[in-house]
Amino acid sequence: MKEQWFVPYRYKMVEKISIPPKNERLSILKQGGFNMFSIPSEKVYIDLLTDSGTGTMSDKQWSAIVSADESYAGSRSFFDIKKAVKEIMGFEHVLPVHQGRAAEKVLNSVLIKEGMFVPGNTHFDTTKAHIENAKGRCIDVTISESENSTSDYPFKGDLDIYKLEEEIKKVTPEKVAYILITVTCNSGGGQPVSMQNIKDVHKIARKYSLKLFFDAARFAENCYFIKTREIAYNNRTIREISNEMFSYSDGFTMSSKKDAIVPMGGLLVLRDVDIFDALKPFVILNEGYLTYGGMSGMTMAALAQGLYESTEFDYLHYRIGQVKMLGELLKEASIPIVTPIGGHAVFIDGRRFFPNISEEQFPAQYLCASLYEAGGIRTVEVGANLADRDPDTGENIRPKLDLCRLAIPRRSYSYEHMMYIAETVKEIYKNSKSITSGFQFDFESKGIRHFSSTFKLINSKRESLFE
Repeated sequence: MKEQWFVPYRYKMVEKISIPPKNERLSILKQGGFNMFSIPSEKVYIDLLTDSGTGTMSDKQWSAIVSADESYAGSRSFFDIKKAVKEIMGFEHVLPVHQGRAAEKVLNSVLIKEGMFVPGNTHFDTTKAHIENAKGRCIDVTISESENSTSDYPFKGDLDIYKLEEEIKKVTPEKVAYILITVTCNSGGGQPVSMQNIKDVHKIARKYSLKLFFDAARFAENCYFIKTREIAYNNRTIREISNEMFSYSDGFTMSSKKDAIVPMGGLLVLRDVDIFDALKPFVILNEGYLTYGGMSGMTMAALAQGLYESTEFDYLHYRIGQVKMLGELLKEASIPIVTPIGGHAVFIDGRRFFPNISEEQFPAQYLCASLYEAGGIRTVEVGANLADRDPDTGENIRPKLDLCRLAIPRRSYSYEHMMYIAETVKEIYKNSKSITSGFQFDFESKGIRHFSSTFKLINSKRESLFE
C-alpha cells in the first residue's frame, strides 16, 4: 500500500450533506449571477471554494476550547499562542487579530506611505487590495516558470532574484515599503518557495536595508515541500525547517484559518520592537486589546494547538498527499492542471480546459459554474476575474494563468469524495472543446470584484453549461 494512505486520524463526528437536483443547481447559478460566493452552502455537495476556515478541528483543539481563558487582558490563551509562535517560528512579539486581512491592514497602515511599492511573488487579491488601499503598489517578481502551468519546476513560488533587485533599483530602495514572500504562493497555483530562494531574498533585503515579511497562511505546507524537495532538508523536522525559514524574515502576517486549522483568527508577528510598538495602537483601534485582538479565548486556544498539529509530518504528509491524489486522478485523465500539484489545492488551467472560449469570456469562471451544475461542487476562479483592473489605468489585468481552484479543506473529505470530484471534472471535459462561448459581466463590482460581480451567458440559449 502506498505510504501516503497512512491516515493519521479517525472520525468522531460526521455532518450530513446532500446534493440538490440538477435543474435546481442550474437555477441557483442563474439566480446568483454565476458567482460561486452567492450559492448557499446548504445547496453545495462538496465545497472546495476555499481551504480557509473550513478544516476539521481535532479532539485536542476542542479540549483546548473547553479549558480556554476568556480574560480581556493577559489571558492564558494568548500566552499559549505566544509559546507556540516562539517554539515554531522563533518570534517574541505577537499581535493577535481576527483574521489575516486584518493583519495586512494594520501592517500596511504603518509601513506604507503613498507611492511606495511592495515587490513579491504574485500577491493574493486581499493582500494586493490592502496595499493599494494604503496608496501603495504591488510589483510581481515571481520567476518565469510560474507562467507555465505544465512546467514541473519544484519551487514555482520563488522570486526572481535578478528582477527583484532591478525593480528595487528602478523605484529606489527608499520607495520600497517592504518585500513580501507568500508561502505557499496561492495565486500561482499553491506553489512553494524554496529555502534557498528565501535566503537569497533575505540577502537582497539586507543589501538595501529593507524589511522582509512573509504571508504565512500556509507556512507548514511550504515547510513540507522544502523537506521533500530540497535535498539539504530531507532529514530535518518540519519545526526545524520552520524555525530556519522564519529566521530570514522580519515578521509575518497570517490567516490562521489555513494552517492553524481554526474557523477564525489571525496573527501579526514582528521581530523589530519599534515596529511592534508602532503597530499596537492600530490593533487596539481596529481589532481589540493587545492580548485578544478580535479573537475569543476559545479561538486563541484552538489556534495555538492547531499550530502544533499543522507542523506534524504525518498530518502534512496525508494532507498534501490527498491533494496530490486528486491531482493525479485528473492528470491520468489528461485534465490540464497546474504542475507540480500544489499543497492546498488542485488548479485547473481554464484556458486549456476550454480552448475555444476566449480569454475575455472568463473560461475558468465558466468551469467553476460547470462544476456546480454537473456535480454540486463549489470551486473558485483565480484568474481574470480575480485579477481585477489596474488601479492606475483602469484596464483589465491579464493574468499569466486563468485558473479554477479546487481547494481541499483540511481533514474534512474522504477518498470517495476525491473520486467523485475527479469523475465530475472528467464528465465536463468530454465536451469541453465544443463550448465556444463563456461569460460577460452582468454587474462588475468595483474593488475585489470576484466576491460580488455577476455574469451572464453570452450564448443565452444554452440549457446546460457543459452538455
